Amino acid sequence: MGQRFNGLQAVLFDLDGTLLDSAPDLGGAAESLREARGLPPLPIGSYRAHAGAGARGMLRVAFDMAPDHPEYAALRLAFLDAYEARMLQLTRPFDGVSTLLETLSGADMRWGVVTNKAERLTHPIARSLRLFDAAGAIVCGDTTPHAKPHPAPLLEAARRLGVDPGRCVYVGDDERDIQAGRAAGMRTVAARYGYLGPGADVQAWGADAQIDAPLEVLNLIELP
Repeated sequence: MGQRFNGLQAVLFDLDGTLLDSAPDLGGAAESLREARGLPPLPIGSYRAHAGAGARGMLRVAFDMAPDHPEYAALRLAFLDAYEARMLQLTRPFDGVSTLLETLSGADMRWGVVTNKAERLTHPIARSLRLFDAAGAIVCGDTTPHAKPHPAPLLEAARRLGVDPGRCVYVGDDERDIQAGRAAGMRTVAARYGYLGPGADVQAWGADAQIDAPLEVLNLIELP
């Protein structure tokens, strides 16, 4: 890596694919829709690379259906209901995430979460997983009028933390995370261990740094 960010006051994280491995529950919800329609099961691993795209990614894998399909809106609602019913069954933090967040909190480094997941889905997960108790901000896809890659959610998180955006770093596993972070004037880190998306060229995203495990964040920052 060979790089450290100086003068940081806060670390912001994407949620799915960065802090949490939620692909098993996202894929499981899609599989429940296939089963209800009499379709044969797909390997749960086939959903993993698309998990960062949420309902859109899951429905593309499960039904080869894009948002412009006339049945997409209704199926998306059915998927969200199915996911909400099971979203805490198999979802777990990635290895090292708990230690990372505890280290940041113990050093009085402010941190938060910025996700495109809706509030109705994010907040129950955050309440269930106690590692989020110390988060200074949790900003969701519908918290502001815009979702990532627009910078508005990241700027709102910085406002809630009381930190200048230029003193924040944003860690995410999708190109739109890096785009949003750059647009907000933050340093950016690409999490290569996440979902990334099919055919992703992480090098082309233009992140300031890349990591292969959550704890590598600590190699990039100077704690207070």
